[in-house]
Amino acid sequence: MVKRSRIVAFFLIVVLLGSLAGATTNNILKNIKLGLDLQGGFEVLYDVTPKDGQKVDKAVLASTAEALDRRINVLGVSEPNIQIEGDKRIRVQLAGVTDQNKAREILSTEANLSFRDVNDQLMMDGSDLAENGAKQTFDENGKPSVSLKLKSASKFKDVTQKIVNMGAPNNLLVIWLDFEEGQDTFQAESAKEDPKYLSAPQVSQVFNQDTVSIVGNFTIEEAKTLSDLLNAGSLPVQLDEVYSTSVGAKFGEQAMETTILAGIIGIAIIFIYMIAVYRFPGFIATITLSFYIYLILLVFDWMNGVLTLPGIAALILGVGMAVDANIITYERIREEIKVGRTIKSAFQAGEKNSLSTIFDANITTILAAAVLFMYGTSSVKGFATMLIISILASFITAVYGTRLLMGLWVHSKALNKKPGWFGVKKSEIKNIAENYDTLDLPTKFDKFDFVGNRKKFFILSAVLIAVGIIVVSIFRLNLGIDFVSGTRIEQQASEPITKEKFQAELSALGIETDDIVISGDNKEIGVARLKDVLTKDEIAEVKTHFHEEFGQGPNVSTVSPTVGKELAKNALKALAIASVGIIIYVTIRFEIKMAIPAVLALLHDAFFIIAVFSFTRLEVDITFIAAVLTVVGYSINDTIVTFDRMRENMQKKKKLKSFEDIADVVNKSLRQTLGRSVNTVLTVVFTVVALLVFGSESIRNFSFALLIGLIAGTYSSIFLAAQIWAVWKGKELKEKGVINTVKEKRKVSDEPQV
Repeated sequence: MVKRSRIVAFFLIVVLLGSLAGATTNNILKNIKLGLDLQGGFEVLYDVTPKDGQKVDKAVLASTAEALDRRINVLGVSEPNIQIEGDKRIRVQLAGVTDQNKAREILSTEANLSFRDVNDQLMMDGSDLAENGAKQTFDENGKPSVSLKLKSASKFKDVTQKIVNMGAPNNLLVIWLDFEEGQDTFQAESAKEDPKYLSAPQVSQVFNQDTVSIVGNFTIEEAKTLSDLLNAGSLPVQLDEVYSTSVGAKFGEQAMETTILAGIIGIAIIFIYMIAVYRFPGFIATITLSFYIYLILLVFDWMNGVLTLPGIAALILGVGMAVDANIITYERIREEIKVGRTIKSAFQAGEKNSLSTIFDANITTILAAAVLFMYGTSSVKGFATMLIISILASFITAVYGTRLLMGLWVHSKALNKKPGWFGVKKSEIKNIAENYDTLDLPTKFDKFDFVGNRKKFFILSAVLIAVGIIVVSIFRLNLGIDFVSGTRIEQQASEPITKEKFQAELSALGIETDDIVISGDNKEIGVARLKDVLTKDEIAEVKTHFHEEFGQGPNVSTVSPTVGKELAKNALKALAIASVGIIIYVTIRFEIKMAIPAVLALLHDAFFIIAVFSFTRLEVDITFIAAVLTVVGYSINDTIVTFDRMRENMQKKKKLKSFEDIADVVNKSLRQTLGRSVNTVLTVVFTVVALLVFGSESIRNFSFALLIGLIAGTYSSIFLAAQIWAVWKGKELKEKGVINTVKEKRKVSDEPQV
């Protein structure tokens, strides 16, 4: 008899979760901070250089960060991100800033105010200015000026007395901003049409007052900026830009819209596929996956995280990866139904036997994501953060959420004797009395000898690697400025843009380069790369010129040679640490003879991505490393599922007496997990292809790297890793004569009774 109360409970839970998500999603989305690549803005990394032999310590870095924060308040930017990195760097991220040129100028100008005589002798400096003593005013002729309130009228009296005593024409009080000792002189600057000093008024009488007015050739905006800078205070150190990137607001908005559209399409395809393949459990998966997306956004909001374009990609990719846990469980349940168990018993056995596999697979992906977070730049950190949250959320929703909802239906008895609802044909079900084991079930791939054809796979991989080495040695990698330093200018136009047009606009600014690529569906995006690192003034000129020409400013990124080398070194370090971490974990959970082949397969996948990028001349930037490490995490996921099944098959045999026994373990395991591997990779490919076709141009290379890596990863998991283990295990067998697998087995809970 059907227990309707459990079905009612199912619908109540679904309605409750749906109502909760519907009522709060809008507020969550409004609260989530968008990165500069989604709303425009810029990011700059400063090298802190001490002044006058001072030592840069934590206190100096902290005071510099505070000074920068005061300046950002002048800009009116909400929630800026200022981070101290290492022992001499400060990173500033300003998302949503409208006037990027002004922001960059205000941040980097030292604002060291000084009053000097014509011989450049210091008379007063910014420390003599009263707190918030600068104010934008107008002089007697109605011209913009800056009024300064001083701390001491008597000191100003003494200063003016000294200037008066110098006599004409030397009785000038020269007011400087950022005077550089040994480089700036009044005599040299006074001969110029546009001198560096702010003003040089003649002092013909002694002033006993605490205010002074700076009158120069200011606009109202310039006078206001100067007064704001002086009130914010001077920087205690010199700041040198070593890395910067800027994104136009329109660019960011379009990137977000196209990527979200890609996500909706990719996720919709996954939902349809899951229902088509797994029937009712697939429908349950669509419910838990929907809540999974809501849960990720909720946690991200609680963390006060900053959502970036790669972060959205990680969320979308995470849906494809979250399906994996469902697929592992559903495939297990199907196997239990096929050996003749009741729906209830199959459900209980399936969820128990799949738990450790899901756990092992997710831990290795989290390991790769953690390494990404440690060594990535800000946008890559955003990707890694979202990926980690996605994996944890998928574990909660897929393992517990799916089992809760499925359990209500199973225990209601409404699914009894309905194997078709799980995608199992009645003709596939064995008689339970025949004592069939799930490991003995026939598969669609029983005729395929994976181990017998291992030499063909090894030769194919060897040929591909050899070709790849030749390709990379000839073409090299088309390294982006992230790794080789320089400047990257990306301009989007409202109509198709030609290489000649783009080059002409750069030439008008005195910038010459032949490294120009036109892309986009309508050839509306131009990208130029320069070997030189543009200064902040040159960047401001580029932005102004291109905004006038194309109606929107370009994205401009600069990387110094020092930072470029560091990023390249960190990328290699990240890959090495991820590989070592995976070897250690797989060795602990399985054995070293599985860990080494798994990592060799991963390196094979990573190299394949590199070779394809070398051949296609696609640009390799920092997100490429994110793609490679994501593939590493995902590919090991697939390999571990196979290894887990191999461990079960070895446990059943108890002893390996011949190479045929080893081959039988590998062949059976691959045949039994191949369906799961195909279904899993397809669901992730759906999302990656959607990102590739419909997503932002900014992450197109990232998406392509993922696609190539997924294909290579699936190949290596099925045709390389297990076969390498078989060869290595065969050598062990020759040495020992017999391999006792009982020592390698782990304790498994008793299976539920029918």
